[in-house]
Amino acid sequence: MTESPRWYKSSYSGNGGQCVEVAANLVALCGVVPVRDSKSPGGPVLDVPVAAFASFAAGVRAGEFGTV
Repeated sequence: MTESPRWYKSSYSGNGGQCVEVAANLVALCGVVPVRDSKSPGGPVLDVPVAAFASFAAGVRAGEFGTV
């Protein structure tokens, strides 16, 4: 892979430290959305297939997961 992930958090994330970051810049190149824990930037990365991530995001927007 020649392109490095460009990590970002949601603008809705607070400073509570319970956030995930995504690197959407790799979607077209690799077909995955890398996801990591913002508290551990050097830790493991979960590569989520684009279709699965899109389905998850749609579910969040639709309120399918309730509130925490």
